[in-house]
Amino acid sequence: MTYDLAAGARVTVVMPTYNEAANLPRMAEAVLHLPLPGLHLKIVDDSSPDGTGRIAEELAEKYNADGWHRMSVLHRTEKDGLGRAYVAGMSAALDEGADYVVQMDADGSHPVEAVPRMVGTAEATGVGLVIGSRYVQGGSLDEEWGAHRVLLSRFANRYARTVLGTKIRDITAGFNLWSARALRDVDLHSLDSAGYSFQVELKYKAVHAGHSAIEIPIRFEERTEGVSKMTLRTQLESAVVPIRLRMKHSR
Repeated sequence: MTYDLAAGARVTVVMPTYNEAANLPRMAEAVLHLPLPGLHLKIVDDSSPDGTGRIAEELAEKYNADGWHRMSVLHRTEKDGLGRAYVAGMSAALDEGADYVVQMDADGSHPVEAVPRMVGTAEATGVGLVIGSRYVQGGSLDEEWGAHRVLLSRFANRYARTVLGTKIRDITAGFNLWSARALRDVDLHSLDSAGYSFQVELKYKAVHAGHSAIEIPIRFEERTEGVSKMTLRTQLESAVVPIRLRMKHSR
């Protein structure tokens, strides 16, 4: 189903970066050319040694040259996890008056063109969360992933869904649109997860705060530049967090 957009929605795309100098220029261009008049791109850079932060500042100067505040950069002094970077960027977006906040990777794996559809879905239905899902009908993964990575991803989702008792099929998804109200109800600074399991914790707490989620199909692409940030530590955290959340909720 396709929904029409509301012209006045203020949408901030929050994009954490660490060593994404090769990807950021094309990603910024793609995001800032979307047909969303109220769109803003916020880069959250964790002091990337490859100069990503400097490139982000140059891009912001370029896209803001006509007086429109289309892009901003939030510099962090330490690399302490994807979740912490998202909390910083999303909190700033809320403080600046965003109606919706979009989580998006800087490596090109998330389809930029899906953002207007996500906003339109949220506007029409009033849900607190729209997920760009790999695991609903019509969703897919890049063939470059390989069978072992696909199986691992599917297992991680099934495991988290089973432990948490949720119907969200792609609970580990990193391409999400949130209403400002949902994020405020969750209280971003109360989240414990620092790594990729932030994605699971935030969705779980939003649903338990009374917000509904809709999943729309996307095709998830493999990055073409740079290397994955997934480490053994983040994988272990992702296994522990669902159990910890379920135990805390059960008490």
